[in-house]
Amino acid sequence: MFEKVKKLLVEQMGIDEKLITPEAKLIADLELNSLELAEFILTCEEEFGISIKDEDLKKLVCVSDIAKYLENI
Repeated sequence: MFEKVKKLLVEQMGIDEKLITPEAKLIADLELNSLELAEFILTCEEEFGISIKDEDLKKLVCVSDIAKYLENI
């Protein structure tokens, strides 16, 4: 699942794949602003046919957090 999330970050958000590690923080390390983060979350929801609850968004800090979340739904 990490590789799928990484691919979306590269293709949809234009992030250099060398920067994307499981521990990379979406805002601090990958420098996504709040609008880009919202766009990425919407992309994940569309790509995987899910809806991420607002209360769960606060828990999605690192790339691995998103991968684990998607694996567990």
